Amino acid sequence: MNIGEAVKERILQLCIENNISINKLCSLSGVTQSTVNNIVSGRNRSTTISTIKKLCDGLGITIEDFFTSELFRNLEQEVK
Repeated sequence: MNIGEAVKERILQLCIENNISINKLCSLSGVTQSTVNNIVSGRNRSTTISTIKKLCDGLGITIEDFFTSELFRNLEQEVK
């Protein structure tokens, strides 16, 4: 798994854990629907830390909470 896939999976996981839709997450975080859709569909594989921070703020968690997940262990090497 690469970082883009892990971010996508983590966003989906957090939405399920918080029982909210992607649309609700967009409303809570101020991130546009198109941006989040591009992330979760895999079209955007290089999400900025600023966008992740906004999503975390909307979810009421820290960036540390976001990245504290098994999804981010043993990621593929990005530079090949």
